[in-house]
Amino acid sequence: MFRLLRHKTPPDGLLTSKLYDETCFYHAFLKDLRSCEREVIIESPYMTNRRVEVFIPILRRLVKKGVKVRINTRYPGHHDKLLRIQAYQATKKLQHIGVRVKYFNDYNHRKICVVDGRILWEGSLNILSQCRSKEIMRRIESEELTNQMIKFLGLKRFFW
Repeated sequence: MFRLLRHKTPPDGLLTSKLYDETCFYHAFLKDLRSCEREVIIESPYMTNRRVEVFIPILRRLVKKGVKVRINTRYPGHHDKLLRIQAYQATKKLQHIGVRVKYFNDYNHRKICVVDGRILWEGSLNILSQCRSKEIMRRIESEELTNQMIKFLGLKRFFW
């Protein structure tokens, strides 16, 4: 009976996670990108020119220093006309600076980012398109939890 009452200690990252909203997310997120050394994977179902332009300078620097940058996003044909055009334009801009863009046909709606296999961002905020909506993101610094997400989503099959 006492065994049932014992709690397993959660992974360290969960104890040190932090919540962000749309007003403070980008500042913290850009800080993580600037410190990235190996790889970054962003899953954002939507991309707009305005938001992607914010990321072009930092992503260009990362690619130039040898960081592998991957964007997983929804196939633009699944969007309405305006978003479709923006998604194609954003893809061209990202590919031009060396970012790999992978389209999904399964109406993927995940909003996550993995930085160097040790930082996980997850929540409701579309990283590459957010504009006026109220959103949240959780930042977890934990190799264990980040790898758990990578395995759960099958991201290894979409790595470089």
